[in-house]
Amino acid sequence: MESVVKKGLVDQAMDRCQKNLLPFILLMYILAFLDRANIGFAKTAFQLDTGVSDAAYALGAGIFFIGYAICEVPSNIIMHHVGARVWMARIMITWGIVAAGFAFVKTDTQFLVLRVLLGICEAGFFPGIIYYLTLWFTAERRGTVMGFFYFGPAIAFIFGSPLSGLLMDMDGFLGFKGWEWMFAVEGLMATVVGIWALWYLVDRPEKAKWLPEDEKQALVAALQEENDNKPKEKVSALKVLADFKVLYLCAIYFCIQLSVYGVTFYLPTQVAGLIGKKVGLMVGLVSAIPWICTLIGNSIIPQYSDRSGKRGILAAGLMFAAGVGICVSGTTSPVVGILGLCVASMGYFAAQPIFWIMPTRFLNGVAAASAIGFINAIGNLGGFVAPNLRVWAEQTFHSPVAGLYAIGTVTFIGAVLFLISIPMGMGKNTEAISKVSATNNLSA
Repeated sequence: MESVVKKGLVDQAMDRCQKNLLPFILLMYILAFLDRANIGFAKTAFQLDTGVSDAAYALGAGIFFIGYAICEVPSNIIMHHVGARVWMARIMITWGIVAAGFAFVKTDTQFLVLRVLLGICEAGFFPGIIYYLTLWFTAERRGTVMGFFYFGPAIAFIFGSPLSGLLMDMDGFLGFKGWEWMFAVEGLMATVVGIWALWYLVDRPEKAKWLPEDEKQALVAALQEENDNKPKEKVSALKVLADFKVLYLCAIYFCIQLSVYGVTFYLPTQVAGLIGKKVGLMVGLVSAIPWICTLIGNSIIPQYSDRSGKRGILAAGLMFAAGVGICVSGTTSPVVGILGLCVASMGYFAAQPIFWIMPTRFLNGVAAASAIGFINAIGNLGGFVAPNLRVWAEQTFHSPVAGLYAIGTVTFIGAVLFLISIPMGMGKNTEAISKVSATNNLSA
């Protein structure tokens, strides 16, 4: 009876945490993704006005991830020590200022420098949030919570795509170009929310004034019990980076992110080609359709994963479907092409909340913070490779769809890696792991 009451208090506490924290975290992620991806909307007009070449654009789109990758682990370790409130605010304020600075770009060099600076400023945001959620939610709820967190990219494009398109359509207003309006407005929005984060975020459940004392104690105890059941070996923040499982997870996440950015960077341009319109409000509205499907998928699939306990096998299926969708989107048929983009987007975004359960199964504390930062850093190098791989494939095979086939192939490789993670233990179903644990306890 006592355990039932305790479980009820833990669930109530996590419900309250979800209500108080997720909307704000989601807002932060929306702005992060918007500032990272709005370069796709500016592509044509930006290059025309500044003279930035296709090669420089592709390099700039990906070079963001170099500074991002280098600073990921240090950023996450700093956040572990100083707390999410201060560090997340710092990240948002600085990246917002740099993002707004793109409105003043005139040369290739300025463009590339700002892209590197944007990556450095934003480094640690995403893995910081992933680690932050482990401090508030137990593993059995984490897939669902991360699924809601991944609403960010979808909402950024559902509402952000029309917003970016609308700002682009303000070309000439007050003497400024449309892309200048877009970069300035969306960048400063992030800075404002960063300042707000200083007052809103709470570092840990112990400091949450909005949590009743009984719920707070039950949640802290449940999280501590979960950490106590993880491997007891002490792993340093640096030693964990050489762990084989961590490196394997880096490879999976690299495939995921290459798939995501191989499509996302070019989504407005690809949609414009499919429907025969220039990039603007109409393209922004049509570009929102795949993200609506993503929103639906992430509201259902991660919750199903938590309820059923299915992890690696489900994620592999999602990545395979995404690969098919990416390849199909290369058609000249607007309906089939948009449908392919819908399947691709739903697949590789719904797989990610399931993926992030894997490292937190065997790591905690500063080792978890370091590993999550490292996985995200290496994985996000896929964002650097993606546009360059796509351009290389198109030029090498003299085909506008060769780049999509190359991205799709990497997505299929990601599906295979998810399958292999099952016998490795990381991708096993939750129920299967529970049974193994129970058997081991009985044997002991």
